[in-house]
Amino acid sequence: MLSSYSLAQHLTPKTAFGYQVTNFFAASSRYGSPEDLKELVDTAHGMGLTVLLDMVHSHACKNVLDGLNEFDGTDHLYFHGGSKGRHELWDSRLFNYNQHEVLRFLLSNLRFYMEVFQFDGFRFDGVTSMMYKHHGIGTGFSGGYHEYFGEAADIEAIANDAIHKLYPSAITIAEDVSGMPLLGAPVEKGGVGFDYRLSMAIPDMWIKLLKHKSDDEWDLGNIVHTLTNRRYGEKSIAYCESHDQALVGDKTLAFWLMDKEMYTNMSDLTKMTDIIARGLALHKMIRLLTQSLGGEGYLNFEGNEFGHPEACHSLWLDFPREGNNNSFHYARRQWNVVDDPLLRYKYLNNFDKAMQHLADKFGYLEAPQVMAPGSNKMGFSHADSPASTQAYVSLKNETDKVIVYERGGLLFIFNFNSSKSFTDYRVGVDEAGEYYIVLSSDKEDFGGFSNINPDSKFFTTPMEWNGRKNWLQVYIPARSCMVLAK
Repeated sequence: MLSSYSLAQHLTPKTAFGYQVTNFFAASSRYGSPEDLKELVDTAHGMGLTVLLDMVHSHACKNVLDGLNEFDGTDHLYFHGGSKGRHELWDSRLFNYNQHEVLRFLLSNLRFYMEVFQFDGFRFDGVTSMMYKHHGIGTGFSGGYHEYFGEAADIEAIANDAIHKLYPSAITIAEDVSGMPLLGAPVEKGGVGFDYRLSMAIPDMWIKLLKHKSDDEWDLGNIVHTLTNRRYGEKSIAYCESHDQALVGDKTLAFWLMDKEMYTNMSDLTKMTDIIARGLALHKMIRLLTQSLGGEGYLNFEGNEFGHPEACHSLWLDFPREGNNNSFHYARRQWNVVDDPLLRYKYLNNFDKAMQHLADKFGYLEAPQVMAPGSNKMGFSHADSPASTQAYVSLKNETDKVIVYERGGLLFIFNFNSSKSFTDYRVGVDEAGEYYIVLSSDKEDFGGFSNINPDSKFFTTPMEWNGRKNWLQVYIPARSCMVLAK
């Protein structure tokens, strides 16, 4: 699947990244002609990819000369009048979703991109602003239902019902920070109707850990909680970083992990330093843990799959502006580094391919998510799903820095310890039998040290361990992870 930024005509990329839309029915000429966009979508479809468009219906650019603002000379043709129609933080105009013509305009806009450009669905930006009259400004969400369904709610803003009726195969994804209940449940069941929601807390968590905590200070319980803290029965998209982390004045995960050594020690011809070894190891572990535990879908952001080296505030991702003569020269990602056989980026990319193929082969992203023992949320009980598919976290050892869980019939084992490897480490597993390794971050092809024998076999013992019916023993090196299957 391919998900694009907002492509509608907008203010300069440096100031808006595509999110201050001036013409909702015009694909931005900055990236080529409308025919070029059609060819891009058609080519992606030919490769078997689903193509989603980032849709900005939460607000509009305040420009008068080239935007909708004051289109008829008033401030309330498409927007709320007065201060109610202005977003304080975004400095933009807010649609009045109660007006029939506004809904017609926005729904027509969705149909335009579905039919003219053949997009397969949308990732809706700023859904929190659309669903609440306070637009999420200065508001915290603790989980109480009064915060979601009181006077502040403005749920009629959402277009999912129409989209799914017109295009049953369309996919819609919500960018929401509030945790609105039933956001990802069907409309006919009382939900808002999105197919997925973005798990926005996950990338924020990883960046905060890398910025402010040493490896030994990582709270594994909080990491697992953040990855699994989603409403049962509503699908989520997990991701490690996005433009909020890697573009808007911050660094990529890889750059936080390895910083300036990425410019001197990412070649196989140079020494594998401690910093590079740590960075490669944790980058792989963070991605697999997020992908396999964080949701029912996984998003890679512009080079995250191979550890893109650079950050927004370096000149290597500098959008056109007056200070660089409006040049596009550095508005880029360095895709070439992953194709250089001498550079270590290939190891991170190889691991990404392997974990995506693993998810496809075993289908664990479609497996039921983690649920507390005995709970019955959304009418679900453990009896509804085979024990072999139900996700279950059996270990979060803060001393050893080890996480163990099962999902989709696989056993995932992570050792985040910075210095200790464990021999004959006992882990619980529900299904008895003989297990073998289907993925190991320690493989040489992934930039590992080949300390784990890929041909190892593991046999269960019928004795309860960490809440599971059986246990087996593994060798798990420091800063490595492995996945076992029967």
